Amino acid sequence: MGQLEDMSVFVRIVEAGGIGKAAEQLGIAKSGVSRRLVALEARLGVSLLNRTTRSSSLTSVGREYYERAVKLIGDVAELDGLAADEGKSLEGLLRLAVPLSFGLSHLSPAIDVFARENPGLEINIDFSDRQVDLIEQGVDLAIRISDLNDSSLHARRICPIRLMLCASPSYLERHGSPRKPEDLRDHQVLGYTLGSGHTIRFGDQQDDEQLVHTSTRMAANNGDFLRDMALAGHGIVALPTFIVWESVASRELVPVLEQYTLPTINAWAVYPQTRYLSQRARQFIDFLAERFGDNPYWDKKTAGLAAGGNEASR
Repeated sequence: MGQLEDMSVFVRIVEAGGIGKAAEQLGIAKSGVSRRLVALEARLGVSLLNRTTRSSSLTSVGREYYERAVKLIGDVAELDGLAADEGKSLEGLLRLAVPLSFGLSHLSPAIDVFARENPGLEINIDFSDRQVDLIEQGVDLAIRISDLNDSSLHARRICPIRLMLCASPSYLERHGSPRKPEDLRDHQVLGYTLGSGHTIRFGDQQDDEQLVHTSTRMAANNGDFLRDMALAGHGIVALPTFIVWESVASRELVPVLEQYTLPTINAWAVYPQTRYLSQRARQFIDFLAERFGDNPYWDKKTAGLAAGGNEASR
Protein backbone atom coordinates (compact mmCIF):
# COMPACT_ATOMS: atom_id res chain seq x y z
CA MET A 1 0.00 0.00 0.00
CA GLY A 2 1.61 3.27 -1.13
CA GLN A 3 1.46 6.65 0.49
CA LEU A 4 -1.23 7.97 -1.87
CA GLU A 5 -3.48 5.03 -1.00
CA ASP A 6 -2.84 5.54 2.74
CA MET A 7 -3.65 9.21 2.23
CA SER A 8 -6.94 8.28 0.55
CA VAL A 9 -7.83 6.03 3.48
CA PHE A 10 -7.09 8.88 5.90
CA VAL A 11 -9.35 11.24 3.92
CA ARG A 12 -12.13 8.65 4.01
CA ILE A 13 -11.73 8.28 7.80
CA VAL A 14 -12.12 12.03 8.25
CA GLU A 15 -15.11 12.33 5.92
CA ALA A 16 -16.87 9.23 7.25
CA GLY A 17 -16.42 10.38 10.85
CA GLY A 18 -14.40 7.44 12.12
CA ILE A 19 -12.44 4.30 11.35
CA GLY A 20 -15.46 1.99 11.59
CA LYS A 21 -17.56 3.98 9.11
CA ALA A 22 -14.60 4.31 6.75
CA ALA A 23 -14.07 0.55 6.85
CA GLU A 24 -17.74 -0.02 5.93
CA GLN A 25 -17.52 2.38 3.00
CA LEU A 26 -14.24 0.96 1.74
CA GLY A 27 -15.36 -2.63 2.20
CA ILE A 28 -12.29 -3.65 4.23
CA ALA A 29 -11.73 -4.72 7.82
CA LYS A 30 -11.68 -2.06 10.53
CA SER A 31 -8.29 -3.37 11.67
CA GLY A 32 -6.93 -2.88 8.14
CA VAL A 33 -8.05 0.77 8.08
CA SER A 34 -6.53 1.34 11.51
CA ARG A 35 -3.21 -0.19 10.40
CA ARG A 36 -3.05 2.10 7.38
CA LEU A 37 -3.68 5.15 9.51
CA VAL A 38 -0.96 4.10 11.97
CA ALA A 39 1.45 3.45 9.08
CA LEU A 40 0.75 6.90 7.61
CA GLU A 41 1.30 8.63 10.96
CA ALA A 42 4.50 6.65 11.53
CA ARG A 43 5.79 7.63 8.08
CA LEU A 44 5.01 11.29 8.76
CA GLY A 45 6.19 11.24 12.38
CA VAL A 46 3.08 13.11 13.61
CA SER A 47 -0.41 12.35 14.94
CA LEU A 48 -3.16 13.21 12.49
CA LEU A 49 -6.09 12.27 14.71
CA ASN A 50 -6.80 12.58 18.42
CA ARG A 51 -8.39 9.22 19.18
CA THR A 52 -10.45 8.08 22.17
CA THR A 53 -12.52 4.94 22.63
CA ARG A 54 -15.63 6.76 21.44
CA SER A 55 -14.56 9.48 19.04
CA SER A 56 -11.74 11.02 17.06
CA SER A 57 -10.87 14.55 15.97
CA LEU A 58 -8.27 16.12 13.73
CA THR A 59 -5.11 17.52 15.23
CA SER A 60 -4.02 20.93 13.92
CA VAL A 61 -1.47 19.18 11.70
CA GLY A 62 -4.10 16.63 10.71
CA ARG A 63 -6.50 19.33 9.52
CA GLU A 64 -3.90 20.94 7.30
CA TYR A 65 -2.80 17.53 6.01
CA TYR A 66 -6.42 16.62 5.25
CA GLU A 67 -7.10 19.80 3.27
CA ARG A 68 -3.95 19.37 1.20
CA ALA A 69 -4.55 15.64 0.77
CA VAL A 70 -8.03 16.28 -0.66
CA LYS A 71 -6.55 18.65 -3.23
CA LEU A 72 -3.69 16.32 -4.10
CA ILE A 73 -5.97 13.29 -4.51
CA GLY A 74 -8.26 15.38 -6.71
CA ASP A 75 -5.33 16.55 -8.84
CA VAL A 76 -4.13 12.97 -9.31
CA ALA A 77 -7.65 11.82 -10.24
CA GLU A 78 -7.99 14.65 -12.73
CA LEU A 79 -4.60 13.83 -14.24
CA ASP A 80 -5.59 10.17 -14.57
CA GLY A 81 -8.84 11.23 -16.23
CA LEU A 82 -7.02 13.41 -18.75
CA ALA A 83 -4.58 10.64 -19.56
CA ALA A 84 -7.21 7.93 -19.90
CA ASP A 85 -8.60 6.93 -23.25
CA GLU A 86 -11.89 8.81 -23.63
CA GLY A 87 -13.58 5.82 -25.16
CA LYS A 88 -12.37 3.38 -22.51
CA SER A 89 -15.00 1.61 -20.43
CA LEU A 90 -15.22 2.93 -16.87
CA GLU A 91 -14.21 0.78 -13.92
CA GLY A 92 -14.56 0.94 -10.15
CA LEU A 93 -17.40 1.62 -7.70
CA LEU A 94 -19.99 4.37 -8.21
CA ARG A 95 -22.16 5.07 -5.16
CA LEU A 96 -25.43 6.89 -5.86
CA ALA A 97 -28.34 8.23 -3.81
CA VAL A 98 -31.50 8.86 -5.83
CA PRO A 99 -35.16 9.75 -5.05
CA LEU A 100 -37.50 6.78 -5.04
CA SER A 101 -40.15 7.57 -7.68
CA PHE A 102 -37.85 9.38 -10.10
CA GLY A 103 -35.17 6.76 -9.57
CA LEU A 104 -37.34 3.74 -10.28
CA SER A 105 -39.30 5.27 -13.18
CA HIS A 106 -36.62 7.22 -15.05
CA LEU A 107 -33.15 6.60 -13.63
CA SER A 108 -33.45 2.81 -13.72
CA PRO A 109 -33.64 2.66 -17.55
CA ALA A 110 -30.83 5.22 -17.77
CA ILE A 111 -28.62 3.25 -15.38
CA ASP A 112 -29.33 0.10 -17.37
CA VAL A 113 -27.92 1.74 -20.52
CA PHE A 114 -24.96 3.28 -18.68
CA ALA A 115 -24.07 -0.05 -17.03
CA ARG A 116 -24.21 -1.88 -20.38
CA GLU A 117 -21.85 0.70 -21.88
CA ASN A 118 -19.45 0.27 -18.92
CA PRO A 119 -19.45 -3.42 -17.93
CA GLY A 120 -16.47 -2.95 -15.58
CA LEU A 121 -18.40 -0.48 -13.42
CA GLU A 122 -19.87 -1.45 -10.03
CA ILE A 123 -22.94 0.57 -9.01
CA ASN A 124 -24.36 0.87 -5.49
CA ILE A 125 -27.66 2.77 -5.23
CA ASP A 126 -29.64 4.11 -2.25
CA PHE A 127 -33.27 4.64 -3.36
CA SER A 128 -34.85 7.05 -0.89
CA ASP A 129 -36.60 10.42 -0.74
CA ARG A 130 -34.64 11.38 2.38
CA GLN A 131 -31.57 13.53 1.87
CA VAL A 132 -28.61 11.39 2.91
CA ASP A 133 -25.37 12.89 4.21
CA LEU A 134 -23.14 12.27 1.19
CA ILE A 135 -19.88 12.47 3.12
CA GLU A 136 -20.98 10.36 6.08
CA GLN A 137 -22.50 7.68 3.82
CA GLY A 138 -19.60 7.70 1.36
CA VAL A 139 -21.87 8.56 -1.59
CA ASP A 140 -20.16 9.81 -4.76
CA LEU A 141 -23.14 11.82 -5.94
CA ALA A 142 -26.85 12.19 -5.34
CA ILE A 143 -29.74 13.17 -7.57
CA ARG A 144 -31.96 15.67 -5.78
CA ILE A 145 -35.20 17.27 -6.91
CA SER A 146 -35.43 20.54 -5.02
CA ASP A 147 -34.40 24.14 -4.69
CA LEU A 148 -30.86 23.66 -3.45
CA ASN A 149 -29.91 25.38 -0.20
CA ASP A 150 -26.86 23.41 0.90
CA SER A 151 -23.76 25.51 0.26
CA SER A 152 -21.45 22.61 1.15
CA LEU A 153 -22.35 20.83 -2.10
CA HIS A 154 -21.40 21.28 -5.73
CA ALA A 155 -24.33 20.86 -8.12
CA ARG A 156 -25.06 20.47 -11.80
CA ARG A 157 -28.54 20.80 -13.24
CA ILE A 158 -29.81 17.64 -14.93
CA CYS A 159 -33.26 18.70 -16.15
CA PRO A 160 -36.28 20.81 -15.22
CA ILE A 161 -39.05 19.28 -13.11
CA ARG A 162 -42.43 20.73 -14.01
CA LEU A 163 -45.57 20.33 -11.94
CA MET A 164 -49.08 19.60 -13.17
CA LEU A 165 -52.44 19.88 -11.43
CA CYS A 166 -54.77 17.08 -12.51
CA ALA A 167 -57.66 14.82 -11.56
CA SER A 168 -59.53 11.83 -12.94
CA PRO A 169 -62.49 12.37 -15.31
CA SER A 170 -64.76 10.60 -12.79
CA TYR A 171 -63.81 13.04 -10.03
CA LEU A 172 -64.41 16.06 -12.28
CA GLU A 173 -67.78 14.66 -13.38
CA ARG A 174 -68.88 14.44 -9.73
CA HIS A 175 -67.37 17.68 -8.43
CA GLY A 176 -66.90 19.88 -11.47
CA SER A 177 -63.66 21.41 -12.72
CA PRO A 178 -62.15 24.42 -10.89
CA ARG A 179 -62.17 27.62 -12.97
CA LYS A 180 -59.72 29.63 -10.89
CA PRO A 181 -57.15 28.72 -8.20
CA GLU A 182 -59.30 29.76 -5.23
CA ASP A 183 -61.93 27.21 -6.34
CA LEU A 184 -59.60 24.53 -4.99
CA ARG A 185 -60.76 25.44 -1.48
CA ASP A 186 -64.05 23.73 -2.32
CA HIS A 187 -62.39 20.59 -3.74
CA GLN A 188 -60.84 17.45 -2.35
CA VAL A 189 -57.07 17.95 -2.64
CA LEU A 190 -54.38 15.30 -2.32
CA GLY A 191 -51.21 16.63 -0.68
CA TYR A 192 -47.54 15.77 -0.74
CA THR A 193 -46.27 15.82 2.84
CA LEU A 194 -42.63 16.41 1.84
CA GLY A 195 -43.58 19.58 -0.05
CA SER A 196 -44.94 22.94 1.02
CA GLY A 197 -47.85 21.68 3.12
CA HIS A 198 -51.33 22.62 1.98
CA THR A 199 -50.34 25.71 -0.01
CA ILE A 200 -50.21 25.74 -3.82
CA ARG A 201 -48.39 28.56 -5.59
CA PHE A 202 -49.77 29.67 -8.94
CA GLY A 203 -48.64 32.11 -11.59
CA ASP A 204 -50.65 33.48 -14.51
CA GLN A 205 -49.84 34.81 -17.97
CA GLN A 206 -48.95 38.19 -16.43
CA ASP A 207 -46.51 36.50 -14.02
CA ASP A 208 -48.66 37.49 -11.03
CA GLU A 209 -48.29 35.04 -8.15
CA GLN A 210 -51.15 33.67 -6.09
CA LEU A 211 -50.97 31.42 -3.03
CA VAL A 212 -53.94 29.17 -2.39
CA HIS A 213 -54.33 27.42 0.97
CA THR A 214 -56.32 24.21 0.72
CA SER A 215 -57.51 21.56 3.13
CA THR A 216 -56.01 18.19 2.26
CA ARG A 217 -58.22 15.14 2.24
CA MET A 218 -55.32 12.70 1.86
CA ALA A 219 -51.56 13.23 2.25
CA ALA A 220 -48.56 11.02 1.60
CA ASN A 221 -44.81 11.25 1.09
CA ASN A 222 -44.87 9.31 -2.18
CA GLY A 223 -45.95 10.71 -5.52
CA ASP A 224 -46.81 7.34 -7.06
CA PHE A 225 -49.33 6.70 -4.29
CA LEU A 226 -50.90 10.14 -4.75
CA ARG A 227 -51.15 9.57 -8.51
CA ASP A 228 -52.91 6.25 -7.89
CA MET A 229 -55.35 7.93 -5.49
CA ALA A 230 -56.06 10.61 -8.09
CA LEU A 231 -56.64 7.88 -10.68
CA ALA A 232 -59.13 6.28 -8.28
CA GLY A 233 -61.07 9.54 -8.15
CA HIS A 234 -60.18 10.71 -4.64
CA GLY A 235 -59.28 14.28 -5.57
CA ILE A 236 -57.12 16.82 -7.39
CA VAL A 237 -53.36 16.52 -7.07
CA ALA A 238 -50.31 18.61 -8.03
CA LEU A 239 -47.47 16.30 -9.01
CA PRO A 240 -44.33 16.36 -11.16
CA THR A 241 -45.04 15.54 -14.78
CA PHE A 242 -42.49 12.71 -14.61
CA ILE A 243 -45.00 10.90 -12.36
CA VAL A 244 -48.29 11.65 -14.15
CA TRP A 245 -47.19 11.88 -17.79
CA GLU A 246 -48.40 8.45 -18.86
CA SER A 247 -51.75 8.85 -17.09
CA VAL A 248 -52.26 12.25 -18.71
CA ALA A 249 -51.24 10.96 -22.15
CA SER A 250 -53.80 8.13 -21.81
CA ARG A 251 -56.47 10.61 -20.56
CA GLU A 252 -56.82 8.70 -17.28
CA LEU A 253 -55.92 12.00 -15.61
CA VAL A 254 -57.02 15.38 -16.93
CA PRO A 255 -55.06 18.63 -16.40
CA VAL A 256 -56.98 21.36 -14.57
CA LEU A 257 -56.37 25.11 -14.29
CA GLU A 258 -54.02 24.73 -17.25
CA GLN A 259 -54.07 28.47 -17.95
CA TYR A 260 -52.03 28.93 -14.77
CA THR A 261 -48.44 27.87 -14.16
CA LEU A 262 -47.06 25.98 -11.20
CA PRO A 263 -43.46 26.45 -10.00
CA THR A 264 -40.72 24.63 -11.87
CA ILE A 265 -37.91 23.10 -9.85
CA ASN A 266 -34.94 21.09 -11.10
CA ALA A 267 -33.26 17.73 -10.79
CA TRP A 268 -29.65 18.23 -9.69
CA ALA A 269 -26.60 16.02 -9.47
CA VAL A 270 -24.86 17.03 -6.24
CA TYR A 271 -21.57 16.03 -4.66
CA PRO A 272 -19.39 17.30 -1.78
CA GLN A 273 -17.14 20.30 -2.36
CA THR A 274 -14.35 18.53 -0.49
CA ARG A 275 -14.32 15.57 -2.86
CA TYR A 276 -12.97 15.55 -6.40
CA LEU A 277 -15.57 14.23 -8.80
CA SER A 278 -14.33 10.93 -10.22
CA GLN A 279 -14.27 10.29 -13.95
CA ARG A 280 -17.02 7.69 -13.60
CA ALA A 281 -19.25 10.12 -11.68
CA ARG A 282 -18.52 12.95 -14.10
CA GLN A 283 -19.40 10.82 -17.12
CA PHE A 284 -22.58 9.59 -15.44
CA ILE A 285 -23.72 13.19 -14.88
CA ASP A 286 -22.92 14.05 -18.51
CA PHE A 287 -24.90 10.99 -19.60
CA LEU A 288 -27.99 11.98 -17.57
CA ALA A 289 -27.89 15.64 -18.66
CA GLU A 290 -27.75 14.58 -22.31
CA ARG A 291 -30.43 11.90 -21.91
CA PHE A 292 -33.01 14.13 -20.22
CA GLY A 293 -32.12 17.66 -21.39
CA ASP A 294 -34.16 20.85 -21.11
CA ASN A 295 -37.28 19.18 -22.49
CA PRO A 296 -37.31 15.63 -21.10
CA TYR A 297 -39.28 12.94 -22.89
CA TRP A 298 -42.09 12.83 -20.31
CA ASP A 299 -42.86 16.52 -20.99
CA LYS A 300 -42.79 15.99 -24.75
CA LYS A 301 -45.54 13.37 -24.35
CA THR A 302 -47.83 15.83 -22.52
CA ALA A 303 -46.90 19.05 -24.34
CA GLY A 304 -50.16 19.40 -26.24
CA LEU A 305 -52.44 18.14 -23.48
CA ALA A 306 -52.03 20.91 -20.94
CA ALA A 307 -51.76 24.04 -23.00
CA GLY A 308 -49.22 25.87 -20.93
CA GLY A 309 -50.13 24.46 -17.54
CA ASN A 310 -46.99 22.39 -17.34
CA GLU A 311 -44.66 24.87 -18.96
CA ALA A 312 -41.79 26.24 -16.93
CA SER A 313 -42.08 29.57 -15.20
CA ARG A 314 -39.38 31.68 -16.72
